[in-house]
Amino acid sequence: MKKLGLLAFVIILILSVSVVPAFSQDDDTIVIGFLPGVVDPFYQLMEIGVNQAIADSGLNIELVVQIPESFSPTTQTPLLDAMVARGDLDYLIVAATDKEQMVAPLQLAHDAGVEIISVDTFIGDGDYVNGPITFPLSYIGSDNAEGGRIAARALAANVGEEGKVYVQNVNPGISTTDQREEGFREGIAEFPNMEIVGVDYNEDNENLSVQQTAAVLEREADLVGIFGTNVFSANGAGIAVGNAGLSGAIDVIAFDATSFAAEQMRAGVVSMMIAQKPFDMGYLAVEMALAHNAGVTSVPKRIPTGYAVITMDNIDDPAIARFIYEVGE
Repeated sequence: MKKLGLLAFVIILILSVSVVPAFSQDDDTIVIGFLPGVVDPFYQLMEIGVNQAIADSGLNIELVVQIPESFSPTTQTPLLDAMVARGDLDYLIVAATDKEQMVAPLQLAHDAGVEIISVDTFIGDGDYVNGPITFPLSYIGSDNAEGGRIAARALAANVGEEGKVYVQNVNPGISTTDQREEGFREGIAEFPNMEIVGVDYNEDNENLSVQQTAAVLEREADLVGIFGTNVFSANGAGIAVGNAGLSGAIDVIAFDATSFAAEQMRAGVVSMMIAQKPFDMGYLAVEMALAHNAGVTSVPKRIPTGYAVITMDNIDDPAIARFIYEVGE
């Protein structure tokens, strides 16, 4: 009932935006910034969602996009500062690259009059009602701990609930991937005959992920499975398994559902993709910004967007395949 109530509430908010007369924005352009974590298919699809929501609104909106070259506060903060320095930014849709290091820069942006909407990742502990950080307008994203548990249980089932497994992650301090690793650990702990033999952090670099995974494959001859916590982690792990000639012998669970991961699934490397809904995240973020701009004071502080779990059993089902991150040309 709570999920239904939240969905209904979001629909009401969307309808409240749609009935705002177009003439109310004739003299004022709404300026929305979009600052993702890095260039990858996940955030590309999210940007498509942002643009679609803007097009559907019919309002006078300027979109300002800045994309960091790497997933790091060091590269993201200067772009944030430059966007705020424009002086006309009304809303910022942002995937913070560190839950602690991005607090101060985003607080400064908020103090300058920019409303902050978190997508995918969060700052603080993600509880924008009762947590240590409450200034963002909303957090729109997946339940990442649950995603990690889903991955662990699926991997355990695939390998007979016993054996050594390995985790490919990005960097400590990223809210989403920290939670995915935590959830995965919790899930694996449910199986007494399973053991996590290591976690490596690839800095969101696919080549480094390949190298790290290859080293583990050489070291752990009896490894049975790998969990890749995001796009480049899963891609790198899958490539290393394929290069080692271990397709089908080592089970890879991919968090995020890129077209490359889908190819690896068909090749027998990846057994499951946990697809988030980045298009929905981007679309809803714009809708919440416009609801707030229209005077809605009760924008929900947390909007979960759910998952689609993709396996070989359903990958050809159009209702499921649409969640693969296809971004076009």
